[in-house]
Amino acid sequence: MTAMTMRDAFVTSAEEVLADPRSMIVLADISAAAFEPAAARYPEQVVNVGIREQLMIGVAGGLALTGQRPIVHSYAPFLIERAYEQIKLDLDHQGIGAVLVGIGGSYDRAAAGRTHLAPADVALIDTLDGWTVHVPGHPDEVRPLLRDVVCGRDSAYLRLSTQVNAVAYPEAGDLRVVRDAGPGAPLLVAVGPVLDAALHAVADRPVTVAFTHRPRPFDTAGLRALAGTEVILVEPYLAGTSTRVAAEALADRPHRLLALGVGRAELRRYGGPEDHDRWHGLDAAGLRRSVDAFLDA
Repeated sequence: MTAMTMRDAFVTSAEEVLADPRSMIVLADISAAAFEPAAARYPEQVVNVGIREQLMIGVAGGLALTGQRPIVHSYAPFLIERAYEQIKLDLDHQGIGAVLVGIGGSYDRAAAGRTHLAPADVALIDTLDGWTVHVPGHPDEVRPLLRDVVCGRDSAYLRLSTQVNAVAYPEAGDLRVVRDAGPGAPLLVAVGPVLDAALHAVADRPVTVAFTHRPRPFDTAGLRALAGTEVILVEPYLAGTSTRVAAEALADRPHRLLALGVGRAELRRYGGPEDHDRWHGLDAAGLRRSVDAFLDA
């Protein structure tokens, strides 16, 4: 029996929330087949605009202006990068909210080439104000997160991936300690599906490991409560995306900060997600090398 993926969990959960007539699904062909049962059951609440991602966001903005709660879905590079101007103008500038659900992570579809890679998606959303960003690490986290953001009014981005952790932490919006090395120990914060690799990387080092699936708004109070002198951020997207937030939270304290994530250099390679993890140093061995170099300096 095939395990449920985050994408599967999203499709199932999205159909559930359509029981509220205020909810709408807006697609640009991606996952249209998966949503056919939902469209048959709720024909007025599932809209497929075809391969027109900018229009998809514009339609979502119009629906939100009428009081609907649109859930907009596609691959991350098409949803966030290609339609960024419409997100900025049709949602943010209008002062209205929508739920964006991206699949593909940074390089889940690396075999499809650069068009399907989007390591900068969270950094782009971070240029806007007031967004909630969820990066689940397990399919069982998807349903409660989707229901939570759909019940809200502001804009949210739910970033799904094929890479998963072994254990789900649905409640871990605020930092959740999953490995406590005691007071004053270096702190490693793992976002979403990089947790397992991070835990493996520091298994024999006295490092406290905390998990979050909500990098925005970042749990700065939790960070201040847990952080000693050394802080390590491990994120499954562009390295340094949360550096500003962490540095501002700890600005009044002496600290050293290491930000690990997807590098900026264009690799110009295909391969699969595991290959890209290795090339960007986000597998357990790569994380261990970076952590050792930082803590032993």
